[in-house]
Amino acid sequence: MKKTVLSLVAVAVLASACTTDPYTGEQKVSNTAGGAVLGGLAGAALGTLAGGNDRRNALIGAGIGALAGGAIGSVMDQNENALRQQLEGTGVSVTRAGNQIILNMPSDVTFNTDQDAVKATFYPVLNSVALVLKKYNQTTVDVFGHTDSTGGAQHNFDLSQRRALSVANYLSAQGVDSRRFAVTGFGATRPVAPNNTPAGRAQNRRVEIQLSPLT
Repeated sequence: MKKTVLSLVAVAVLASACTTDPYTGEQKVSNTAGGAVLGGLAGAALGTLAGGNDRRNALIGAGIGALAGGAIGSVMDQNENALRQQLEGTGVSVTRAGNQIILNMPSDVTFNTDQDAVKATFYPVLNSVALVLKKYNQTTVDVFGHTDSTGGAQHNFDLSQRRALSVANYLSAQGVDSRRFAVTGFGATRPVAPNNTPAGRAQNRRVEIQLSPLT
């Protein structure tokens, strides 16, 4: 019950902290809000994170060393290899883009229809992700929520936000440092496939975890 109440409080705080990007018109939750809520759930002071630089500085200030030079690629290689081994056959894809790693978690695997609670059957997968995140802690973790275009824009935005937060909350509860997280909901604004087919909509319903090196 306590975890449920905390999650509802977090959603309420994040909903009140939504902003609209003046260039794209997208609604999203700022790094400040996402980091503050996750920090609060983990017992840290609210308002710790004011943006990307402050998130980095908070981690470095906590004694987590920044990466530089050839160490960046080497550490991200280790992250990628470990994640591929842990997530093989789970339905979660691992993509490398330069020095960033993106985990794509289809919502049909992670959540029940129109729900934001992570399926219990998906816990072992997130546990595997948490193991890697804890072992290789020199990364920041951005959690992005996405939906298909079915339903209203506000509903889709809220759902994507809550789902991303649920994933971040679960990983934090497994011992991943909450200061590493930022949470953003994009609703249906970033499709990866056409929304006019069931297969395309299924691809668009997803949560992505993006790992970036702490530099």
